[in-house]
Amino acid sequence: MSNPALSNNPALNGKSLTADELRRIYEQPAAQTQRPGVDTPAAEASYGGIQHPPVAPSDKPMTYENTISKTVMLFVIVLAFGAVGWFMPALALPAAIVGLVLGLVNAFKKQPSVPLIVLYAVFQGVFLGGISGIFESQWSGIVSQAIIGTLAVFATVLILFRSGKVRTSPKLNKIFMVAIFGYLAFSVVNLVLMLTGVNQDPWGMRSGPLGLAIGALAVLLASYSLVMDFELIQNGVKNRVPEKWAWSAAFGLMVTLIWLYVEILRILAILRGD
Repeated sequence: MSNPALSNNPALNGKSLTADELRRIYEQPAAQTQRPGVDTPAAEASYGGIQHPPVAPSDKPMTYENTISKTVMLFVIVLAFGAVGWFMPALALPAAIVGLVLGLVNAFKKQPSVPLIVLYAVFQGVFLGGISGIFESQWSGIVSQAIIGTLAVFATVLILFRSGKVRTSPKLNKIFMVAIFGYLAFSVVNLVLMLTGVNQDPWGMRSGPLGLAIGALAVLLASYSLVMDFELIQNGVKNRVPEKWAWSAAFGLMVTLIWLYVEILRILAILRGD
């Protein structure tokens, strides 16, 4: 899956939930007493033929509304610290490294950690602000173009998903995984060649027609990743998982949108390059 933070959680990925998984997801405080039909709904929901206790009153279920609010909150943080990176572009590289580490930690944690997710947004904001400022100084107006392009792709994928015209499938997921690993391998090789001086082009092997083709592939992969994110969020809402998982959903969306923005920014820079 595109975001382990979402796909590794059985409550979000739509897979059959075992009794142990349900017990962990819907674990309630031992000291809390509940009166059937009064403190909790009289009827229990059933998923995959397994009965599970309803969501505790102190832990509201994940909804589209609280997922959106958390996503907006994280992007406000990204924008705020993006201003720091914009005026201090030297911080972009160290922020990118710290952001990568935090991203991996958040992606593979079994439980969402709000402080770590917020820290990820902080460092990614500094990174994005730094590279955006550098690109803008070289090609005026490129940042606004990249933002518009990112929002256009996001809106298009969301509309198609809501209309039911695009969905994931096991076969497409396998193709996506093969393509993403191929893309990552190419990116690592390209980075090594650039760092060692074997390829001294500013974009390495990503310049010219090949660079545009790789960028187009990356945008398609990011778009499909958005579809996967939307489905995982939909599963979480349908399964009425605790609200804390909305943080994982917001984190997953943020990862995909940041990736999409960077790829569109790179494509525009190649197109506008001398």
